Amino acid sequence: MKRILTPLAASLALALCAPGLAATLTGHHFDGRDLVLTTDEGTVTLTGYGEGALAVHYQQPGVKQLPSFAIDEQAPRVAGKLVRDGAQWQYQLPELTALIDTAPFKLSFVHHGEVVLAEEHGLFVHDNLRGFRFALEPQEKLVGGGQRVLGMDRRGHRLPLYNKASYGYTTHAEQMYYGLPAVLSSNQYALVFDNSATGWIDLGKTESDVLQFEAQGGRTAYLVAAGSDYPEVIENLTAATGRQPLPPRWALGNYASRFGYHTEQEARDTVAKFRDEDYPLDAIVLDLYWFGKDVQGHMGNLAWDYEAWPTPEQMIADFQADGVNTILITEPFVLTTSKRWQEAVDADALAQDLAGKPKTFDFYFGNTGLIDVFAESGQQWFWNIYQGLMEQGVAGWWGDLGEPEVHPHDTIHAIGTADEVHNAYGHQWARMVYEGLRQAQPDQRPMIMMRSGFVGSQRYGMIPWTGDVSRSWGGLQPQVELSLQMGLLGLGYTHSDLGGFAGGEQFDAEMYTRWMQYGVFQPVYRPHAQENIAPEPVFHDKATRDILRDWVKLRYRMLPYNYTLAYQNSTTGMPLMRPLMFEAESDLSWFDNKDAYLWGDAFLVAPVVQPGVTEVAVALPEGVWFNYFSGQRHEGGRTVSVPVTLETLPVLVRAGSFVPMVAPMRSTADYSSAELTLHYYHDDSVTQASGEMYEDDGRNPDALVKGEYQLLTFSAEAEAQGLTINLQRRGDYPGAPQQRTLDLQLHHLVSAPQSVTVDGTAVPFQWQDGVLSVPVRWQQARHQVVVR
Repeated sequence: MKRILTPLAASLALALCAPGLAATLTGHHFDGRDLVLTTDEGTVTLTGYGEGALAVHYQQPGVKQLPSFAIDEQAPRVAGKLVRDGAQWQYQLPELTALIDTAPFKLSFVHHGEVVLAEEHGLFVHDNLRGFRFALEPQEKLVGGGQRVLGMDRRGHRLPLYNKASYGYTTHAEQMYYGLPAVLSSNQYALVFDNSATGWIDLGKTESDVLQFEAQGGRTAYLVAAGSDYPEVIENLTAATGRQPLPPRWALGNYASRFGYHTEQEARDTVAKFRDEDYPLDAIVLDLYWFGKDVQGHMGNLAWDYEAWPTPEQMIADFQADGVNTILITEPFVLTTSKRWQEAVDADALAQDLAGKPKTFDFYFGNTGLIDVFAESGQQWFWNIYQGLMEQGVAGWWGDLGEPEVHPHDTIHAIGTADEVHNAYGHQWARMVYEGLRQAQPDQRPMIMMRSGFVGSQRYGMIPWTGDVSRSWGGLQPQVELSLQMGLLGLGYTHSDLGGFAGGEQFDAEMYTRWMQYGVFQPVYRPHAQENIAPEPVFHDKATRDILRDWVKLRYRMLPYNYTLAYQNSTTGMPLMRPLMFEAESDLSWFDNKDAYLWGDAFLVAPVVQPGVTEVAVALPEGVWFNYFSGQRHEGGRTVSVPVTLETLPVLVRAGSFVPMVAPMRSTADYSSAELTLHYYHDDSVTQASGEMYEDDGRNPDALVKGEYQLLTFSAEAEAQGLTINLQRRGDYPGAPQQRTLDLQLHHLVSAPQSVTVDGTAVPFQWQDGVLSVPVRWQQARHQVVVR
């Protein structure tokens, strides 16, 4: 619940001596749609985005500024309304107002008449330290900081803002691959520190009532978004930071991946094994052996090792003909021993040392330089490599070690030092790849996996993963928390290496199975691990293969539902994995739930993360929920015990949900919704319900902009005399089915109907075990099914 905030006295000695403590507003003007406030210490620019987001940029003389990385370059700016009222002014957007105290100068932010956030001191600048301080409410909880393993509520922690590898992590990690200088509050605002430099985020650790961002340099700016509920906060936040473009449909399929396939023949044999075992497959990921015969000494070659991969272009073409897309790993390090070292030096592609020469340093893979992705020359040299591989048919890109994993502080980039730009390195790298691909392949959607980035990296199609997690139950346990934390702040495709990556001496079939089952309900289905134990299910025992084959096929059956979640993410910023706090915003106890989540609106998933489990306690939100496997009905608003076997997982379906599905296929190259099954989960407690399904050709990057898609909408209305289902189709796209054969399946009806009509005409139906199956030939824009 939001509460009115009161100003708090500043107490940090650093802040007390900093400029800005007693700044006074002296004037203002509009620069286009931006409001520029002049104080006796500099300027403060307020920029509106969408309905409820404001960017705030403090600029003081002599304080170096860097570009904004968090704000979407294409986001339209919105002009607010300035109202002056004595010593306090108001700058009003439709859903967010900045209150401006003129003397001393201070900003606070109001949503629907309530102050949701206030500067406690505001900006501080002192030698090599700068940042902001904000007031915290006593009961306020905070999601934030990106990838950390700390629990959902991060309040009370002081955390480094420096992206750093965390090899083999398990149940506690304070610093990981992809940090975010941002929080989402239980007071229903989001706050982003738009600064890429090395720093800290103090979430009420040093002072319990102060939220403090601090950095060694960089931009003195932040972004605020607010809303009436969490989804609206996310929508307003991503209106400013950008939204994830729709991925190619194949990116939602099954991947073959490991560290790594050593030869072309090994890769071909792996794809053949998936086909022989009747496993759907859409992609194969090639780790660093594609450009070198062993781990060390070859990074930077980024060209095929023809001895191990004699016909790569033919291999890629053969895979493509079989519906399998090829993804290559790339890294931003160029070893001095690599074949391209001198080429990179001559192209001025590398970051420099303090003497203006290419900076070199040692790390695990050898003596190396680092590509300067902030320099035009570095981008051009790096992109030329990507373009050559793209022309060979490579369909997806994996950017690894992009924290960067090793980044000496005396490395100089085109726009600043390593410590000034470190956290934006992966972000800038993703932007380079994304913009290059969009220009070179205007008819295709980029697929870009990256290990690290910044706030807003989703707008470049970035698909992050949670790094080199331990291959253990301890590694599995934090994965829901990690994905939820990232998704709430814009990175909705964050996922894990299924089965775990690092270590593991013996195959743990139970742990592996549980992780793979959970993966069906995470954004990307990609097993990946060190090769001492095969990460691919097709190389394991028959019992494991048989269990997981059905789960992988379930992933493919769910493609219409999952693709609709991708559409919702691209249009509203709503994450695919959603925390249970969405269901009970006034009850802060739900804020801490990291053991279960919503997969879209229909499914509640509680992964099994301990061995030997036969039942799982699941806290259910209000409403009625059905066990997906057994059909057992549960009243929500309480904790229930869900029995499980090794073949099942606690997956519950919300009463009133529509779930569209198709038959499983070999790969998404064979995908079609011409034959569609639409499941509706009925309960007498739900009198009205609705759902939707998004469809396009799965490739067109401009489908949403150009309106080249179909939106199928479903509604249900239950009355004493029966149940009415309305079906509606809007829009069109090249290749859309001219008609659909729909199998409408209505679950949990208490008795067999006496009649079923489609558009007033009686039709045959089937009734078995509480499921009514109605055939509908969907030819028109609208159809109505009435069950009596």
